[in-house]
Amino acid sequence: MPVADSIDQPTAVHHRYAAVGGRQIFYREAGPRDAPVVVLLHGFPTSSHMYRFLLPALADRYRVIAPDYVGYGASDAPPVDEFSYTFESMTSVMTDFLGEVGVDRFSLYVQDFGAPIGLRIAARHPGRVAAIISQNGNAYREGIGPQLLPTLTGPLPTDDELRQTISPEFTRAQYLTGVPDPTLVSPDNWELDQALLNRPGNDLIQFAMLRDYRNNLPVYPEIQRYFRASQVPLLAVWGGGDPIFLPAGAWAFRRDLPEAEVHVLDTGHFALETHLGTIVRYMRTFLQRVHG
Repeated sequence: MPVADSIDQPTAVHHRYAAVGGRQIFYREAGPRDAPVVVLLHGFPTSSHMYRFLLPALADRYRVIAPDYVGYGASDAPPVDEFSYTFESMTSVMTDFLGEVGVDRFSLYVQDFGAPIGLRIAARHPGRVAAIISQNGNAYREGIGPQLLPTLTGPLPTDDELRQTISPEFTRAQYLTGVPDPTLVSPDNWELDQALLNRPGNDLIQFAMLRDYRNNLPVYPEIQRYFRASQVPLLAVWGGGDPIFLPAGAWAFRRDLPEAEVHVLDTGHFALETHLGTIVRYMRTFLQRVHG
C-alpha cells in the first residue's frame, strides 16, 4: 500500500485543535466520522496522552475523541488569574468542545478527573450520553481512598502541602502503585506528565484544581439521581490496587445501576498501561450491546 494512502486507514490517530471560548483545545481523534462516538476524558496529572493506545484500538468501529482540558497537555494554559480552574469550568469547556467538533450523542470513558467532568455532562444532558465506561472514575464517597479524604473534608490545603502532589516521586507513584509488574509501565508516562507540571505557573493551576475537587462531593447526589432516573448502561473497569479511588467506588455503581458491569483488575490507577487488551475486550463487548 502506498504510504500516502496509509494515513486514511481507520486506525490513524489525528492530532487537532478546536477553538472553544477563545482557547485552543487540543484533541486526538481516530475512526470514521460517521461511526458511533466514544469520548475519552483524562485524569490527573496526565492528558489525552493516556489514551494514545486506546484510540487506535477502537477506531475500526468507533469515532474516538480524546481532548486535553484547559491547562493540560497541549491545550492552552492561561494563568490562574485569567481562567477559573474549577471542575464546573472544565465541564462547561468540554460541553462546548463537543459542540464545536460536531458531537451530539456519544459514549463516555472517564478516569480520575474525567469522572466529575464527564458525569456532570451526562447528568445535565442525559439524552446525549449513550453509555459510560468508568476506569477508576469515582462518583461515591466510599470510593475515596484514605489518603485523599482528609484533603477533601478538612481545611483547605496550602500550596506547600499540595506541592508534594506534583512532585516527580508522587507522579511516578501514581503509575506504579498497585501494579504487580512495574516493567509494563513506560517511564515516558510520568516523565511527560512531570515536564508539563513543571511549566511556569502550572503548579498554581494544579493547586486550584486539587482544592476544587472537594466541590465534586456535593454533586455526587445529582449524578446518582441521574443514574437512577436514566439507567444508563455502565461498565466499570477498575484498577484494584489504586489507593486514590478504591474498588468500593466501582461496586457502588450497582446501588443505582443494578445492571452495571463491574470488573476489578489486578493493577493500579492507570489501568490502561498494563491491561489495555483486557479493557478493550470488555469495551468492545459492552459497546456492541449498546450500539448493536
